[in-house]
Amino acid sequence: MAENRGSTGRTPETDVIDFRAAEQLLAARDPRGAVKLLDGVIAAHPENTAARLLRARAFFAAAQLRPAELEFTIVLEREPDNAFAHFALARTYERRGCPDQARRHFRLAAALDPNPEYVQQARFDG
Repeated sequence: MAENRGSTGRTPETDVIDFRAAEQLLAARDPRGAVKLLDGVIAAHPENTAARLLRARAFFAAAQLRPAELEFTIVLEREPDNAFAHFALARTYERRGCPDQARRHFRLAAALDPNPEYVQQARFDG
């Protein structure tokens, strides 16, 4: 029986292992290592929103703000109601010095999810 390998030569099991390892690397404060693992997962599964969101978080943690912005934007194109992605994109814009764009996404995050942190950052009263 032949193994199920995609065009990249990876198996579905390899992709799951790499995704889980990337989660652990990000938790262990090794975002660059996480990005390296996720590059292969995303090359094999470019439609995988969870992998893209994790890679966006890793880029953000590594202070690679432009790639983080691009990944969060892709996630939001696919899942416009993802409050966390709006919040994380807002934080990315905030760190890049784009307050108007940040405010818009903080407010969208708070509108989608009344998480106290989202609501506080939305600054609806100001």
